[in-house]
Amino acid sequence: MTTSTYPVTGHWIGGETVAGSAGTLPVVNPATGDLVAETPAGTAADVDRAVAAARAAFPGWAATTPAERADLLRRVAAGLAARQEEIATAITAEMGSPISLSRTAQVGFPAAVIESIAGLVGEFPWTEEIGNSLIVREPIGVVGAITPWNFPLQQVVSKLAPALLAGNTMVFKPSENAPLTAGILAEVVAEAGVPAGVFNVVYGTGPVVGEAISAHPDVDMISFTGSTRAGRRISAVAGETVKRVALELGGKGATVILDDADLPQAVTAGVMMAFANGGQVCGAWPRMLVPAARQEEVVALAVEAAKQHTVGDPTDEATRIGPMASEAHREKVNGYIERGIADGARLVFGGPGRPEGLAKGAYVRPTIFADVDPRSAIAQEEIFGPVLTIIPYADEEEAVAIANGTVYGLTSGVFGAPEHALAVARRLRAGQVDVNGGHWNPLAPFGGYRQSGNGREFGRFGLEEFLETKSIQR
Repeated sequence: MTTSTYPVTGHWIGGETVAGSAGTLPVVNPATGDLVAETPAGTAADVDRAVAAARAAFPGWAATTPAERADLLRRVAAGLAARQEEIATAITAEMGSPISLSRTAQVGFPAAVIESIAGLVGEFPWTEEIGNSLIVREPIGVVGAITPWNFPLQQVVSKLAPALLAGNTMVFKPSENAPLTAGILAEVVAEAGVPAGVFNVVYGTGPVVGEAISAHPDVDMISFTGSTRAGRRISAVAGETVKRVALELGGKGATVILDDADLPQAVTAGVMMAFANGGQVCGAWPRMLVPAARQEEVVALAVEAAKQHTVGDPTDEATRIGPMASEAHREKVNGYIERGIADGARLVFGGPGRPEGLAKGAYVRPTIFADVDPRSAIAQEEIFGPVLTIIPYADEEEAVAIANGTVYGLTSGVFGAPEHALAVARRLRAGQVDVNGGHWNPLAPFGGYRQSGNGREFGRFGLEEFLETKSIQR
């Protein structure tokens, strides 16, 4: 593959490009190791300037009507769709997502999210009467948005669309590992007619820029997506100013296969949900819980399904799994594979080391373990790579206990006879559960229980996160 370069000239603050003053940060193509861009290494002073711009723009933006804001959001969606190929190519270059996935999930989903949020404008209860009280829903103010590298456009759009529709302004810090789409998004937002200062971008690292946004007294809310470890730190820093904090954190989802499931359908779907985007998905299902008597059937089906997930050049249309997002992440994932073997799990597919023929780049071998102890590290900790653990269970009670037996509670799937699967889904302590491969719904709430975070994204529930509620008694 060839590597293109992407110019990033500066932060986006108050409707204009602002040069950095503290050096730059490299953006590396994980498939080749080549430098593809450099972004400014933002500082607390840059954050101050962006927050001031957002604060100044807030009164005017909040005074517009929800319908006016919805119209502008639809123009943003159209602008992103018009630049689909450019955005998809940039995401593939910066974090290794296969180009076919970049075009669909990485770019297609964000446009769908914006349209779904804009569509709420006429039906959402912006005001209502309760007895002698007028209930008014108002924007919070300045929102600080901090996002990870795995879905760089989707993660910010999931915050930007409801935050702006609610009448808030925003200061956004993208991941320093995948920042290229942030500049494109800023251009699209400006071209759509969103006023200067409503959306601002400050590049930089979490310990510097992320902390400055979280601690800033003029930031009224933090919306963060990322690791549970980072979420804890953001909560602590933001707590000093008692601002609202919405967290979408890690996960360790399970494919729960019941004894009356369509086994080929369940296993194929479970492998896909473990390996999609190289397993670098917080809502992945890296555990597969199976009746002990049918484990070997499941193993055979899983291995055959895994063979269809080809690893290779992410610019190749046939590639299903590209590199991990960085060399450091490759080493982490490979370390978990080695840990699984050391802890006694049975390796049935893949294993440690690089895939054959891929000596260069941050590639790992998609891996499946069977006979996995549900208490082991590979069954408890978020690996964030293409590693599937097959865990046998004795009965349904044990299956539910294992599924609920981690600190996380983001997503899971249940496969079985429809009513049976639904009954088990109700028992899972997770924010989203798919039954027999239920399709993604951009209007349904998404978020976690326990250490998978708090708050919800998408639809009416996501919009409510960015609103204050006032009661006026008359």
